Amino acid sequence: MTTFVIVAILLTLAVLALLLVPLLLKERKQRLGSASQLSVAVLRDQLDDLEAQRKAGTLDPKVFAEEQAELERRALEDGVGVAKSYSTGRKLTLAIGLGVGLPALVVVLYFLLGSPEAMKPQQAADAGGSAGAHSLGPQQIQAMAAKLAERLQANPDDGEGWLMLGRSYSTLGRYPEAAAALGRATALLPPNANLLADYADVMAMAQGRRLGGEPEKIIARALAIDPRHIKSLALMGSAGFERGDFAFAIQQWQKILALVPPDSPAAQSIGNSIADAQRRMGGVPLQAGVVPGAAAPAASPAGAAAGPSVSGTIVLAPELTGKAPADATLFVFARGTDGSRVPLAMARINAARLPYEFKLDDSMSMMPTARLSSAKSVVIGARLSRSGDAGAKPGDFEGFSAPVAVGASGVKVTIGTVVK
Repeated sequence: MTTFVIVAILLTLAVLALLLVPLLLKERKQRLGSASQLSVAVLRDQLDDLEAQRKAGTLDPKVFAEEQAELERRALEDGVGVAKSYSTGRKLTLAIGLGVGLPALVVVLYFLLGSPEAMKPQQAADAGGSAGAHSLGPQQIQAMAAKLAERLQANPDDGEGWLMLGRSYSTLGRYPEAAAALGRATALLPPNANLLADYADVMAMAQGRRLGGEPEKIIARALAIDPRHIKSLALMGSAGFERGDFAFAIQQWQKILALVPPDSPAAQSIGNSIADAQRRMGGVPLQAGVVPGAAAPAASPAGAAAGPSVSGTIVLAPELTGKAPADATLFVFARGTDGSRVPLAMARINAARLPYEFKLDDSMSMMPTARLSSAKSVVIGARLSRSGDAGAKPGDFEGFSAPVAVGASGVKVTIGTVVK
């Protein structure tokens, strides 16, 4: 509000300047002009009289010259004096009239037409805060949703209106109403993977966060429209995870890894979900090419190699001995040296088995398009996870090898760093 007052004062002064300066200059010029004309007239009259006396011989030429000079001096002084006195008086009157009257008029108009309560900082802050909260709060959304629902009763074929209503209900946590509104929207609007995914998500929330049944069917419709739709793939994987079909969940989530940047938060999150699904499968990673529901491939003969491998030993640094939780989970993984954070192979082991002799190969790959055999060199990492998640979290212990060629053996990785 201090800024408002300063700006108001400056604007008022500017207006006063625009009004007073031209007016006073004009008045001064006019008055000076009138005084000068008066002086000239008096001078001419008196000079004419002196000239008449000189011509009549009644006035000595020397006296005539002195009187003439005196009249000119007095006329000039009288003229300037009159102009100065008159102009100064007008300046003072105008300054008082406009300088006091105009600001007073502004203040009166503001109190009549403006918002005087805004001059109080606390009230202004409270009003602004309440208005901002109100504009973003559930009450206003509730009111808008009620008006929209009323309008849709008169215009039930407005698909965009039903979509907006469904999202408003979802924001308010009114999931059954949101599902009903989005259902109407999907029936009226052209097929759209985004809308169907949102519809399935809301319907799952309405039935206790369960994706089984109708939500999963809706997700399948979304994927039929766009097989690369990330949210639909994530929901479909979650539906498989929910019913215990971890292999199916992993395959759906692996499709997402092929669509997002390898070092993005989305890739990290999906990688953690895949690792969790693998852990629930008993630590046996999904083999590439397995189709959900198909018969599992025959086991490889004993000693048969699953393509190129990297092997070695994982040890715990002496200074961390006794500090690692006994129930921690050990993750051993290989990453490419191209900067990608997506593991090319991963194994999950009980930390109690340290030191651990590891061997990573293609059978431990997390996705068909990112295998150990696809890289020439890798970095081997080992992490002791307190939470059991594959992603690094503060308090975990980890260590990494130098880059090694795929096919190397005898690689030693020392876990000696605490994750910050």
